[in-house]
Amino acid sequence: MTPEKINSILGDEAQDLLTYKCTKVPKERLHLPSADFLDQHFVFSNRTPQTLRSLAQLYGAGRLGGTGYVSILPIDQGIEHSGGASFAANPMYFDPENIVKLAIEGGCNGVATTYGGLALMSRKYAHKIPFIVKINHNELLTYPNSFEQIMFGTVRDAWNLGAVAVGATIYFGSADARRQITEVAAAFEEAHSLGMATILWCYLRNDAFKTGGKDYHVAADLTGQANHLGVTIQADIIKQKLPENNGGYKALNMGSSSYGKLDERMYTDLATDHPIDLCRYQVLNCYSGRIGLINSGGASSGASDLKEAVKTAVINKRAGGMGLISGRKAFQRPFEEGVSLLHSIQDIYLSKEIDVA
Repeated sequence: MTPEKINSILGDEAQDLLTYKCTKVPKERLHLPSADFLDQHFVFSNRTPQTLRSLAQLYGAGRLGGTGYVSILPIDQGIEHSGGASFAANPMYFDPENIVKLAIEGGCNGVATTYGGLALMSRKYAHKIPFIVKINHNELLTYPNSFEQIMFGTVRDAWNLGAVAVGATIYFGSADARRQITEVAAAFEEAHSLGMATILWCYLRNDAFKTGGKDYHVAADLTGQANHLGVTIQADIIKQKLPENNGGYKALNMGSSSYGKLDERMYTDLATDHPIDLCRYQVLNCYSGRIGLINSGGASSGASDLKEAVKTAVINKRAGGMGLISGRKAFQRPFEEGVSLLHSIQDIYLSKEIDVA
């Protein structure tokens, strides 16, 4: 995709997003994705040689292989959002082989989906594209719906089917968060001992985070802290929603409530309200970029999906992030269109004209 095409897609936002320079946290204070990222940041860690090999497989696959950036196709929505709601737009993806095919044709570094789907495809595809097994889910069938991530198998199951990594979600801020943190931390320790990499979906979930007409589930300060907890339990890659606002701690400390800890310099010295600065605060909380941040592509909105995906990729890359993990925008459309959208995302990271702000 040419620079002219990228400008055209971004429209009125192109100038601001493509030329903005971060001054609060300059890029020189970050550890940025690069071809030798593993050698720079993991070789001297406690990760085993087998885990380093798994990370190298993930970083080395697909159209972004060897760049330090990653593009991952995640399709666990059949559980998280129900199969019918997720795949009615494109029923071919009830068949897990088509999920794997989309990731391969889409040039992704890896495919993240369920135990059952990857188990059925194991012998045919595990050597062709890195598998990432999503080990826990919110099953969304309990009535009334609850929001608890529960394990759907064992880490050894994931290892046996040939996965190079496991992925897990923690709903930070939820009533169930402490169980999820300890459970996932133990699973990640086992995954590393077996030589697999770990990816953590660092999501927030609490009805109280919606207050004053704003949704602070996507606040930079709260998601940044979730990232900081995620790297503490040794996630090798952090997945997070792109921030849309800031000041979650402040909003939740209004009135007689007391929540968390904050320092005004979080907002004055480390961020502005610019989307690239907000995302950079997320990167900063991933050990200053030593652990890669991938942002999620979000729900499919139809005609605006391409612009939204390109915009998210530009913000993530220019903030110092490691890539994008986009599912619904790709699989809830015809196969070839999904492939094209994934390629468009990857083209942002391949573009030499788009640099880190």
